[in-house]
Amino acid sequence: MEQVKWFNRAFDFTSDQNIFPSIAERLAGTPARLEEKFTLINPDILSVRIDGTWTIKENLGHLTDLEPLWQGRLDDIINGREELRPTDLQNTRTSQAHHDAVPIEQLLSSFRQVRNQTLHLLENVTTEQVFKSALHPRLKTPMRTMDLFLFVAEHDDHHLARITELVRLINGRSN
Repeated sequence: MEQVKWFNRAFDFTSDQNIFPSIAERLAGTPARLEEKFTLINPDILSVRIDGTWTIKENLGHLTDLEPLWQGRLDDIINGREELRPTDLQNTRTSQAHHDAVPIEQLLSSFRQVRNQTLHLLENVTTEQVFKSALHPRLKTPMRTMDLFLFVAEHDDHHLARITELVRLINGRSN
């Protein structure tokens, strides 16, 4: 089954329920989910490129590459900016990072480290701040702190699913 491409996803941020603690818990679990996933993947396929798309290692590295953006956008909301800082829609940082040359243990450790920094920032978020918002530059919709980190959790899951898909595609080629 093929998942919807990230830039084609639609998001609904209309809920008034404070689900932020559950979202933070989900974010905290991503490093462990990745580490578990990589124990099951043959290391020989981590840098295989399918149809010019990112490799398995590049998908993992991309999560680390974007974490400073999420941290900065939290800062944007907390500090009352009208619009969230934009991202590089071409993902130049990931494309130029040479993640395939980095040992998988280092990629996993780097992600865990930067995600822990984000979680530390989230520990201090108040209920009032959970509902503060700024305009998302691409989606052109207000995004509250809660929505931002739901978006991040969905982005994590998107890349976890993509890694699973790549493993399936690569293993299907070698059979």
